Amino acid sequence: MKRSKFIDNLFSRATLRGITAIVIFVLIWEFGARSEELTGWRMPFLGLVPAPSAVAASWAGLLGDPSYWQSWYMSFLRVFGGFTAAMLLGIPLGLFMAINKTFHGLYFPTFEIMRPIPPLAWVPASIIFWPTQELSIAFVTFLGAFYTIVLNVLGGAKSINKQYLQAAQSMGASQWDIFRRIVLPATLPSIVVGSAVGMGITWEVVVAAEMISGGGASGGAGGGLGFFIWSSYVGGSYEQIVVGMISIGIAGYFSSELLRQLGGFFTPWLKTR
Repeated sequence: MKRSKFIDNLFSRATLRGITAIVIFVLIWEFGARSEELTGWRMPFLGLVPAPSAVAASWAGLLGDPSYWQSWYMSFLRVFGGFTAAMLLGIPLGLFMAINKTFHGLYFPTFEIMRPIPPLAWVPASIIFWPTQELSIAFVTFLGAFYTIVLNVLGGAKSINKQYLQAAQSMGASQWDIFRRIVLPATLPSIVVGSAVGMGITWEVVVAAEMISGGGASGGAGGGLGFFIWSSYVGGSYEQIVVGMISIGIAGYFSSELLRQLGGFFTPWLKTR
């Protein structure tokens, strides 16, 4: 019987290499964290970090804590809310700037001036001008993905060979047909790449925004993974800090992987991975 693609990928060389790399990393981390205990000499940097075994024990104790999962839920909600808004606004904006020279000339200079401003620089202003902390975090999260998505869409649309557009026009294709059959399919790979990059930036921004603003929740419960890390630091629970960092890495990985899978579905003619 022919094995499924999932089984083949599960036991592929790439998967085994990845697992081996993770195991080696954890072993080095464990030895480095316990180096002073084992050898009397403390390894720089790693000697100050909690050992993986201690982190795993702390993580096991958190699995039954509802506030930990509430932090996951709140961060996911903010990330996907801000990311969805960035997609809904950024994709049409990038396409419109690509196909309309007048609009590009009017809007792009302002866009380029605003783009270098880090999203975290907007945190104090967003806290002041938005009525709730939740809206301020959502706004900063939106900014994290918006500029990346617009630039990738704009670059993808502008890279289309003009001869394709001219050939379609010479054969009587309407503007809608040109957009639907040439511009949009040619831009989809750039949309996929911009979305994956924007998702990573969004997770970075939302965690920092939760740390700065307090997560939008009182008492620390459900304040998001960023506030979970900050409250763990204030409470001196360094193992939980690492748990929060790894949790963000896992969340970001699966979020980006979901986008890559969706990208492969909408662009079956390309290898997106």
